Amino acid sequence: MPIKIILLSVWLLAISTSLTGHAAAHTEPLTLAQAIDVALENNPQLSIMQARVEQAEQELSLALANYYPQINVAIAYQHTTHPAEAFALIIAQRRLDFSGMDFNHPGGIDNYRPQLTATYSLYRGGQDSHLAAAAQLAKQASALEQDALCKRLINHITAAYFAQLAASDVHRLSQHAVTAIASELRQTQHYFAAGTVLKSDVLSLQVHLAEAQDAELHAAHAIEIANTLLKTLLGKAVSDTLIIAENLVLQNPKAPSALADLLAKIHTQHPEIQAAEKRIAIAQEHLAAERGAYLPRADAYINYGLNSKNTDFDTQRDNVSVGVQVDVDVFNGFATQAKINKAEHEVAIAKEQARQLRLQIESAVNTAQLNLQDALRRAELAALAVQAADEALRLVNEQRQAGVVTVTRYIEAEVARDKAHTRHITAHYDALRAEAELKQHVF
Repeated sequence: MPIKIILLSVWLLAISTSLTGHAAAHTEPLTLAQAIDVALENNPQLSIMQARVEQAEQELSLALANYYPQINVAIAYQHTTHPAEAFALIIAQRRLDFSGMDFNHPGGIDNYRPQLTATYSLYRGGQDSHLAAAAQLAKQASALEQDALCKRLINHITAAYFAQLAASDVHRLSQHAVTAIASELRQTQHYFAAGTVLKSDVLSLQVHLAEAQDAELHAAHAIEIANTLLKTLLGKAVSDTLIIAENLVLQNPKAPSALADLLAKIHTQHPEIQAAEKRIAIAQEHLAAERGAYLPRADAYINYGLNSKNTDFDTQRDNVSVGVQVDVDVFNGFATQAKINKAEHEVAIAKEQARQLRLQIESAVNTAQLNLQDALRRAELAALAVQAADEALRLVNEQRQAGVVTVTRYIEAEVARDKAHTRHITAHYDALRAEAELKQHVF
C-alpha cells in the first residue's frame, strides 16, 4: 500500500474520532504505549462517554426512586366568599358557631393550611420494575460502549503512529538516494571534464537527482502530515511539539487465526455487539412498561395538616387523611396503544441495528485478516527482493567503477533497490496496522 494511501486512511481515522482537545507538550520521544496513555487521558470523546456512563447511573437512580415513598411539605392560603367553601373552611378551622352566622352570606373567609403529604406507589402494572431494568441495562450498555471507544482509539493511535514511522523510514531512504545520486553526479562531472564520459550521462544523473530530491520533499511532507494527524488523535494542538520514538525494532506480527475462530470470538466478546444486544433488551423492557399502562395503578397516601384563619396555628385544629386510590385508564384516545406501537418499532429498530453492526464488524474482521495475510506475504516477498536488489546494486556499482556499465544501468539498479526497500517498509507497517485492526475487534 503506497504511503499516500496509508496517510489518507489515518486522516479518515482522525476525522472519525473528532478530537480537538489540548494536551501538554512532550519534548521526549514518545513510545506507542505512552501515546496511547496520553490519548486515553486527554481524549474528549472518552470524557463525553464517561459523562454518559455517569448519566446512565443517574437514570437508574431516577428509575429506582419510584420504589420509595414521595413526601411533600406545603403551605397554602385561600380566600373565598363562596358559601359552601366558606362553610367547609369554618368547620375545618374548628370554629363553627350557629348563633349569629349568616350561612348564605358568610363574607370573606381566609384559610391558611400547612400540610405534610406522603404517597407510595403500590402497583403500576409492573412499569416501575421494567423501567428500572431498562435503566440498569442502559448503564451496562454505556460501559460497553466506553470500552469499545477505547479500543477504537487505541487502534487509531496505533495506525497513526505506524504511519509516521513508515513515512520516516521512506524519508531516510529517499535521503540516502539523494546522497548517492549526488555523489555519482559529482564523479561523473569530473569524468566529463576529463573527457571520459558523455554529456548525456551528466544530464541523466541531473534528471535522476531532481527526481530523488522531489521524492525526498514528498517524504518529508508525509512525515509532517502524519505527525499532525497523531497530534489530533492525542488531543494536542498542531503548534505543540510531538516527537515519537523511531529507534523501535518492530517484528512482523504472526499469521492471524482462522476466520471462523475470529468470528466466534467477536460474537461473544466484542463490546459493541454486546452493547447492541443490551439496547435490544432495553427496548423490550420499555415495551413491557408501555403495555403495563393497561393494568390498574394503586397508590396509598396520607395527608396531615391543619386549617387556620391566620398564621397562629393551633395543633388542636389538625386533621389526617389516609387512603388508597386505584386508577384504570378506560379510554385515553388510543394513546396507550400508540405508545405500545412506537415501542414495538423501537424493538425492531434495535434488532436491525444490532444485525447491521454484526455484519459490519464481521466484514471489518474479515478485511483485517485478509490485509494481515496479504501484508505478511508481501513483506516476505519484499525481503527477498531487498536482498536481491542490494546485491544487484553492489555488483553494478563494482562494474560502474570498472567502467563496464553505463550510468543509466547504475541508476536503474539504484531505483530498483529503493523501490524494493519502499515495498518492504510499506508491507511491514501494513501488517502492523492490520494486526492492530484485528486486536480492536477480537482481543
